Amino acid sequence: MKNLVILGGGYGGMRLLQKLTPNHLPEDVQITLVDKNPYHCLKTEYYALAAGTISDHHVRVEFPVHSRLQHKYGSVEKVDREKKEVLFSNNDVLPYDELIIGLGCEDKYHGVPGAVEYTYSIQTIDQSRQTSQKLNNLGAGAKVVIVGAGLSGVELASELRESRKDLEIVLMDRGKLILSMFPERLSRYVQAWFEEHNVTIISSSNVTRVEPGVVYNHEEAITADAIVWTAGIQPNRIVREMDVEKDPQGRVILTTHHHLPSDENVFVVGDCASLPHAPSAQLAEAQAEQIVQVLLKRWKNEPLPEEFPAFKLKGVLGSLGRKHGFGLLADRPLMGRVPRLLKSGILWMYKYHSG
Repeated sequence: MKNLVILGGGYGGMRLLQKLTPNHLPEDVQITLVDKNPYHCLKTEYYALAAGTISDHHVRVEFPVHSRLQHKYGSVEKVDREKKEVLFSNNDVLPYDELIIGLGCEDKYHGVPGAVEYTYSIQTIDQSRQTSQKLNNLGAGAKVVIVGAGLSGVELASELRESRKDLEIVLMDRGKLILSMFPERLSRYVQAWFEEHNVTIISSSNVTRVEPGVVYNHEEAITADAIVWTAGIQPNRIVREMDVEKDPQGRVILTTHHHLPSDENVFVVGDCASLPHAPSAQLAEAQAEQIVQVLLKRWKNEPLPEEFPAFKLKGVLGSLGRKHGFGLLADRPLMGRVPRLLKSGILWMYKYHSG
């Protein structure tokens, strides 16, 4: 019996299971899913969990069930490609025939002293729970500083504003405008929403260090009752420590078929893979579907596709609280209630089709 091991039950890992387990898994192949949690987590909704506007069970979805799908819960320490083994922090060893690494990303702190120790995060469900407890236990009039005004920082700041109207919220970003990856018209719309809702934006910031309750911007101290870091991501530590070719962002260079150039039995999916788009849930899902095609043809001893069509991503949607949102669909900026409704509908559909 061949053992296909999937490291990580994120969006890429979940899509792999959804495509393989119903009726496509050959009789001589079993799957072992490795994850810290016994459920799939909706990472795109962690901002709302941290802000206290949804409860924990809203960001959990059960994994598919199959007679040849096993689960291994634990923390991966290392991948030994020579022995074809996954090593765990408790010294357990899991052999594999084919391996798919979908361990996701971690916060990138850019070498800022104190950022790791003295800031909160929303990268994992555990971190989001801790952040939620901190933010929701703050007293009236407390001050929250959010470092980083990309999609995560903006959604957290807006959701927290609606959740806790009493809080003083400060959003810091290195750019002249927040959401610098979006068209300027859209960025200005979001910035105007924050100004209207009394969220302070510090543009062109440069966080030089963090101390307990203090962020230093260009060495100017800004006090805070809570500091949340959303200022960049990097591949998971396991991938960072792998001796393989990577791009300037530390993501793994892959072949057309999404496996390592030096090892056709090791695939990488999602945030750790070097792909022609920024990491996202829909990109991980699209890549996972192509990996499924490779696996099925390989198991049937059929020739692999020479190449795959380019990924067709639908766009990006973000929320500004419960009633407003923003986004890009087919490069068309959307602002107001429509993108917020679209995002809610997509989330509902995802949960429905995931059972």
